[in-house]
Amino acid sequence: MALPLVIIAGPTAVGKSDFAIELAKRINGEIISADSMQVYKGMDIGSAKVTPEEMQGIRHYLIDILDPKDEFSVAVFKEYAKKAIEEIVSHGKIPIIAGGTGFYIQALLYDIDFTESLGENPEYRSFLCHEYEEKGADYLFEQLKKVDPDTAEIIHKNDEKRVVRALEFYHETGKPISVHNKEQYEKTSNYNFAYFVLNDYREKIYSKIDERVDIMVEKGLVKEVEMLKDKGMTIKDVSMQGLGYKEILMYLSGDISLKEAIYRIKRDSRHFAKRQLTWFKRERDVIWLNRYDYDYDLSKLLDASIGVLKDKSIV
Repeated sequence: MALPLVIIAGPTAVGKSDFAIELAKRINGEIISADSMQVYKGMDIGSAKVTPEEMQGIRHYLIDILDPKDEFSVAVFKEYAKKAIEEIVSHGKIPIIAGGTGFYIQALLYDIDFTESLGENPEYRSFLCHEYEEKGADYLFEQLKKVDPDTAEIIHKNDEKRVVRALEFYHETGKPISVHNKEQYEKTSNYNFAYFVLNDYREKIYSKIDERVDIMVEKGLVKEVEMLKDKGMTIKDVSMQGLGYKEILMYLSGDISLKEAIYRIKRDSRHFAKRQLTWFKRERDVIWLNRYDYDYDLSKLLDASIGVLKDKSIV
């Protein structure tokens, strides 16, 4: 029998965490974070990590489970999330995936194979990394646009790991990694799921992002990154590639002013939200929950969602 699964996705700052918590209270659920930064201990402010008070007694999984020096990947997420789903179901509760990393959600939902060895060539990868350092992100990203425009549309040019991986894959297989992934996405899911995407007007999302960044700075984002830097974290660490962290590290290193760092965090967060929406629009079986369609009334949103869950026999 297929295990039940509820997914609450959407762009950054749209209100996924609050919505997921309220839904969990209504349907006897527990929450699994699908966020690539909230897994790290000590990275609270910049990741907008949900606090114990905000959790309102709802158990959350995949938060504060790794040291910032550890590498978190889609394969690790799948492994941890599958275990969490089984544990939640064994408690007689409903698992709710909440987060904006569509790549992770998709991998879990359709059990997509991201075998690291496929299309691997360590020597060529090393060459690409050298090119990235020598010629810059823009140069390599332009190469990716030529061979795999679909992948270039959903990843940021500064995401060195994924840009390099996509170029390496194409070099080795002669096939864009987006085509390979699409073949994987044709799989059917083993879960009885409802995939909700919470959304709002673009200008409202952007305004929320700007407001959130200002609050992060007020709460002590600079001090948080300073502490991580003192512990030996550098811009080379995967965890420090997260939005908000690399920019403040650049400020602390004297490369840019604090004003410029804040500007970049806001700008890149808006670009990130745009890419998230592009991703979710391409996903199949998605149920869009536009906040404005429900007059920004949380109870109306919850009622509509629960109606879908009842129709699908998830609750």
